[in-house]
Amino acid sequence: MLNMVFLTNSWLSSFNQPGLCITMAMLLHYFLLAAFTWMCVESVHFYLALVKVFNVYVPKYILKCCIAGWGMPAIVIILVLIINKNFYGNGSHSESNPYSNFCWIQDNVVFYISVVAYFFLMFLTNTAMFITVLLQIHSVKTRTQKRSRSWKR
Repeated sequence: MLNMVFLTNSWLSSFNQPGLCITMAMLLHYFLLAAFTWMCVESVHFYLALVKVFNVYVPKYILKCCIAGWGMPAIVIILVLIINKNFYGNGSHSESNPYSNFCWIQDNVVFYISVVAYFFLMFLTNTAMFITVLLQIHSVKTRTQKRSRSWKR
């Protein structure tokens, strides 16, 4: 959906309909955040699968993943819309190039908080999970090598 909204965004912004542009910018923002969030959910799943291998039963696990993956971006979008729906709009009003129009976030502060900071938070979580998984794999490898040495002796 992110690709579909991104590819149709410029074309739909050429209609100069503020409501349509706000909707497209909101959808683009939502699906971008959803992609980041699902990447984070996958890293948590990776952690649970490789580090917490045994006795990891989470009731309604898929439902909780879906609520996190689709719900967290929705909360951010709703907050932006509640604060001011005009944060979304047409990014360029260039008369020389009518195809440069693009519906997106208009305010830099909102962009840095709701996209860059959000991505950074997801990236830090992914990095923490990745390092934890690597350390777990390394410790398993070390233990296996010690066992094989003791068996050879």
